[in-house]
Amino acid sequence: MANRIKNNKTGFTLIELLISIALVLILFISFTTFFINYMTLYYGLQSDASNSIEMAEEIERIASVLRGLTNITTATPNSLTAYAYFAPNDQYVSLISYYLNSAGNQLLATVTPMTSNPPTGTPITSEQKTYVIISNYYQSPSGQGIFSYYDSTGNELSQPISNEQDISSIAINLSAPATHNSNGQSLSTTITIRNRRVST
Repeated sequence: MANRIKNNKTGFTLIELLISIALVLILFISFTTFFINYMTLYYGLQSDASNSIEMAEEIERIASVLRGLTNITTATPNSLTAYAYFAPNDQYVSLISYYLNSAGNQLLATVTPMTSNPPTGTPITSEQKTYVIISNYYQSPSGQGIFSYYDSTGNELSQPISNEQDISSIAINLSAPATHNSNGQSLSTTITIRNRRVST
């Protein structure tokens, strides 16, 4: 009597196959969505950190000049003109003006060397140079200016400032876009004026 070999192997039905494919697709889509969101968050945080470092460097660059200023001639929220040493090895102060360009997207500094320190020195206009301090200036949605001015008691001076001699300290305020904050991120430092010498 011939032995019959039974084939007990069973395959997937079409429905089972479709369900398996659907589950794989759901898992793939979930993983892809998670990965994309994670990378978006990562690059956003990396950009915020980079902007924060850049702001700190820019503020320190401005503060290092203003710490040595000897006199202020004009002071507004987005512009400041003063006599100060622009470079560490300068023999005399220069007349330095910080201001925004006409488009409001760059912070510039016009530096005019002096023949000697005020009050006897005069500007050497032929050697005047303009530098781009911040090439992509970001205006804070709050409308805060680049500079804030304070008197000797720590009270903020209101604009317009009638007497620049009342300024005892200056806050430098910068902002940058932030990934998860519509108001951006802000950084500020305050310098005290200790080297004021003469009125001009």
